[in-house]
Amino acid sequence: MAYLLALDQGTSSTRSIVFDRQGTLVAMAQRELRQIYPQAGHVEHDPAEIWQAQRDTARQVLEKAGLTADQIHAIGITNQRETTLLWNRETGQPIHNAIVWQDRRTEALCAQLRDQGFEEPVQQATGLRIDAYFSATKLMWMLDYVPGARKLADAGKLAFGTVDSWLIWQLTGGQRHVTDISNASRTMLFNVHKNRWDDMLLQGMNIPADILPEVLPSAAEFGMTSPEVLGHPIPIAGVAGDQQSALFGQACFQPGMAKNTYGTGCFMLMNTGNTFQLSRHGLVTTATAQTDHRPEYAFEGSVFVAGAVVQWLRDGLGAIKESKEIEELARRVPDAGGVVVVPAFSGLGAPWWQPNARGIITGLTHGSTMAHIARAALESIAFQSASLLKAMSRDALDSGGAALTELRVDGGASANNFLMQFQADLLGIPVIRPANIETTALGAAWLAGLSTGYYRDKDELTSLWQRDRVFTPQMSRDQAESLMSTWEHAVRQACAE
Repeated sequence: MAYLLALDQGTSSTRSIVFDRQGTLVAMAQRELRQIYPQAGHVEHDPAEIWQAQRDTARQVLEKAGLTADQIHAIGITNQRETTLLWNRETGQPIHNAIVWQDRRTEALCAQLRDQGFEEPVQQATGLRIDAYFSATKLMWMLDYVPGARKLADAGKLAFGTVDSWLIWQLTGGQRHVTDISNASRTMLFNVHKNRWDDMLLQGMNIPADILPEVLPSAAEFGMTSPEVLGHPIPIAGVAGDQQSALFGQACFQPGMAKNTYGTGCFMLMNTGNTFQLSRHGLVTTATAQTDHRPEYAFEGSVFVAGAVVQWLRDGLGAIKESKEIEELARRVPDAGGVVVVPAFSGLGAPWWQPNARGIITGLTHGSTMAHIARAALESIAFQSASLLKAMSRDALDSGGAALTELRVDGGASANNFLMQFQADLLGIPVIRPANIETTALGAAWLAGLSTGYYRDKDELTSLWQRDRVFTPQMSRDQAESLMSTWEHAVRQACAE
């Protein structure tokens, strides 16, 4: 029996997962990824550590599963998006640490682009807003501020890539410099109508086209791994940015279907089909994981800090020793006691787009305990996601569609029953957790399986998706709206100058 191997390179950890044909998780290996904070607002990763962790966990998971590389039918890759790397084509060495999607160092560059009139051209071509979140200004910063970078780029010696491109370069021994449509669509340089790099944007941002990777559909031939990596060459046949991969792994193949992934951040996507639409309510439009060259789109809202707020409680405040303790601590109190946490550690993403917002805790009294703060921190994840769904439903109605009637959820924090129930209460619609919450990795595996004929079509994949639990709303709409009003008031305070 042949298996699929998913390489899941995330913001806080690197994982490798083996799936069988039914999409059942056979084995997993994981390693935490070191976060580097050179100064306030700067977030980096070590490119060598990213590669070594991915290679090592891939070897470990094969050993745990009792498999050899020749039993792996194909590899799928999914990755943290927007994180930007630049390396020397001749030596294969990075010229700087990877600049992580959370990094805010390029806000001044973004303001400069807006002042130069790029806001509308960027949005019309890419579906995105000008923001430090995306890759383009990170790449501009590297080219202008890393000594010698511009000279090397002009000489054709540099390669730019998001994490997927870096991994493929390493896996293939430097033979392939490629990416997929979903990752390219997050760079702020890719025309999602034509599925190609946008010459006008490249010229306007002074980015040489020859440093960019070739762009392929998400299900395609990305190359073969070098034999020495895992002991036998394996085709890399599926690649997608983590959130588009999760949408695919949730079998959200029809327009109007939506998912929310609870990871370091929260990312809600709604399939909008093959019609490009711009959001009127603070979301962005992004390319989905595509199985051919025909453009397909989704509305997306991004919460910059979700699961990361639990890490902050653990590492910053020392409130818990392990992340899994958060639910038990939060359940010690019947409610948050008026405490509201707005975890704007990296500004606020959709639908507010307030890069200068800062995290706050409001509503503290003498009776407030760490349990109240923990509960409010968990609730902040659901509040932010509810704001996204509210904007998404408005956009759906504006375009002649219907409001969302259910939300499929995945990611590590979706295992938290307290959080999922509170999410359903706020949304007023069922929240559906699948039997396999590793849908980000599963989506990449499914893409690789489709590309190589391991699976017949999307209908077969839909039949494999199974639900685990449905959380139905238990709270009155009046109470939910009152809580949302309190939350929105706190957000305004976080955004105040």
